[in-house]
Amino acid sequence: MDLLEKVENALNTIRPYLEADGGNVSVEEITADNIVRLRLLGSCGSCPMSIMTLKAGIEQAIKREVPEIEGVEAVNLTDMDDPNAVMPERLQ
Repeated sequence: MDLLEKVENALNTIRPYLEADGGNVSVEEITADNIVRLRLLGSCGSCPMSIMTLKAGIEQAIKREVPEIEGVEAVNLTDMDDPNAVMPERLQ
């Protein structure tokens, strides 16, 4: 099983939680120094809590399952102060 498959398997353990809030995540690339670059999709792409989701949920799940991964970054993270940020309905 290659690194991408391992990362996808780790993401599959948390996808139901992301999907419950109308979001998801896709792997853009895994860099040569084992950094996973992700794109946050759906409501995850516009939620001001995305940084917490990324660090507390997604990154921890990946690192737990794939210890070779050094870090996780989002290519489209919404800033908490962005006026266009929208909370998922169940968090409002």
